[in-house]
Amino acid sequence: MIYALFSRFDAKMTTLNYLIRNYQKVCTCKIQIHRTFSTRRVVVTGLGVVCPLGISTAIAWENALNGYCAIKALNQPEYNNLPCRIAATVPRGSNVGELNVESFFSKSALKTMAPSTILAMIASEEALSDAGWKPDNDTSKDRTGVTFGMGMIDLQDVCTTNSLLQQSYNKVSPYFIPRILPNMAAGQISIKYGFRGPNHSVSTACATGAHSIGDGFRFIKHNDADVMICGGTESCISPLAIAGFCRLRALSTSYNEDPQRASRPFDKSREGFVMGEGCAVLILEELKHAESRNAKIYAEILGYGLSGDASHITAPRDDGTGAILSMSRALKEANLQPSEIGYINAHATSTPIGDAVESRAIASLFDGYHKDILISSTKGAHGHLLGAAGSLETLLTVLACHRGVVPPTINLSDTSDVATLNYVTDNKQDWAKTKRRIALKNSFGFGGTNATLCIGAL
Repeated sequence: MIYALFSRFDAKMTTLNYLIRNYQKVCTCKIQIHRTFSTRRVVVTGLGVVCPLGISTAIAWENALNGYCAIKALNQPEYNNLPCRIAATVPRGSNVGELNVESFFSKSALKTMAPSTILAMIASEEALSDAGWKPDNDTSKDRTGVTFGMGMIDLQDVCTTNSLLQQSYNKVSPYFIPRILPNMAAGQISIKYGFRGPNHSVSTACATGAHSIGDGFRFIKHNDADVMICGGTESCISPLAIAGFCRLRALSTSYNEDPQRASRPFDKSREGFVMGEGCAVLILEELKHAESRNAKIYAEILGYGLSGDASHITAPRDDGTGAILSMSRALKEANLQPSEIGYINAHATSTPIGDAVESRAIASLFDGYHKDILISSTKGAHGHLLGAAGSLETLLTVLACHRGVVPPTINLSDTSDVATLNYVTDNKQDWAKTKRRIALKNSFGFGGTNATLCIGAL
């Protein structure tokens, strides 16, 4: 009996020792993994654009630098009775810088995809080609993911389908549901190229594009992938969408006869944003992975900050708390001080409240340094792309860091009702390389959702 008791005691001690040893291994493993995560750096190796400023990164970048305005009148009869009759649309046609979707897809393929997904597919092809990344082996495809989003579905698609339903159930397309799913751009890109890494969709209103890039950055940083295709896409300009935003009093309505003056970020005479459409794609890649294949590197993503206003469904907090938290958290992850930032690409959509709050938030967080930081919003040129705004403007910010030149804010002449900042107006401005070029990109959305990306030249 005594022998049996000792045997049971020995067995329990053996089990206990086993658990202790393995717990120590698990703890050590967690520490090692954490160290691996924290040392992974993320860079941008490819860019792609379909937007009002043109089709291709090169054309869009040059037009942004030169202060070209892509906002046009909506001359179709269905817009005649609306307060706002202007928008920034993607140029269609067969000339250089114009979009001809039938040159990319068959008519049968076009039936299966929403307009926003089509733009995402075209921009992704440019970005992947620019990055030289179209792997044909399983290991690389397993380590490549997609994070893509849109702010809202195409309301016209819903209206048209509902009209068909009134005629006959059989007239409803079997592709109707896939066309309106917000994650279908990410899904279609993944399917086309065989990417089996994280497949993730974001829909956070006007912060969607920035959140998509930030989430892709985190996927790579935390070793879920080596390469991520990231972006936002939007194509929802329609009478119903324009009417809805007009009812919110969010759109510009006084410049229907002079569309190119309508979007006026930070200007005292601003009265609302101008709807835009388009898509921009960034290829993010782990630094050593990019270096191992001699990839071209545009810039590095250094930090990502998120916050919520917890205040109002459409208006930011008056004190700018949400924006301040978002920017400061991006700085914290990047391990940077406010004095190290040289440029901020502002969200500034040309709304009276939003632009003023963002300018105050910048002046508050960067107090003592704000007059040295270049500030611009390119929405005067290309309008507000909603869910694609953050990705397009991040792409322009990446190029500003890479090339040392900042695109201007057009239509900005009177800043008397916003905080005193170093606004880049009318003309592009050289960004002197007295130190590493580091920028912040802000994106804020309805519902009080905020995102800030910190980007630096290598």
